[in-house]
Amino acid sequence: MPSPTANLIFLIIFGYLLGSIPWGYLISKAKRIDIRKVGSGNIGGTNVLRILDLKWAVLVSILDVIKGVIPAYLAINFLVFDWQIALVAISPILGHIFPVWLKFRGGKGVATTFGALFILLGWKFFLILLLIWLLVLAVSQIMSFTNLLLASFFPLILWLSSFSLAYYIFGIILAVLIWWTHRENLQRIKEGRESKFKLKKTISPA
Repeated sequence: MPSPTANLIFLIIFGYLLGSIPWGYLISKAKRIDIRKVGSGNIGGTNVLRILDLKWAVLVSILDVIKGVIPAYLAINFLVFDWQIALVAISPILGHIFPVWLKFRGGKGVATTFGALFILLGWKFFLILLLIWLLVLAVSQIMSFTNLLLASFFPLILWLSSFSLAYYIFGIILAVLIWWTHRENLQRIKEGRESKFKLKKTISPA
């Protein structure tokens, strides 16, 4: 029977490699489009929506969410300590942001973060988080602003849902990661150049 340490190491490696699967890149590549060279250059669902259409963006987003769900679910079932679970939960997010298959240049990590939070928060807290996210997006119509605002509350939400110091620190790290991956978006927001969110293709891949 594997030791707890072996389980932890295996789940961290598994989580990172799973998170590294660049679904946005692979699906757009199947359409003969390199998603990294069009739109915002990001491999996430928002850019897929800009370049392809809603159904492909939804598919990419769901697959990216699942990347966060599976390792966190396994961690809760096979590990004991909160800090161990947090380490595994963050591994697919790091894999998505720094994928080994794309020379460590990946997406912004939001969908995969949502997948991990779905497991760690439980459906009640996650539903509240999702409703707030949808409300802010509907009002602001700017995806990056919505993500940045919500990420700022990750530490508080994780603390209130668990009263765990490990989860609270995990929330701080998540917030820092999300703000870092959105640094270019933040600059565009400051300059008033950030694109509005629309449920349709907005850019021709040509």
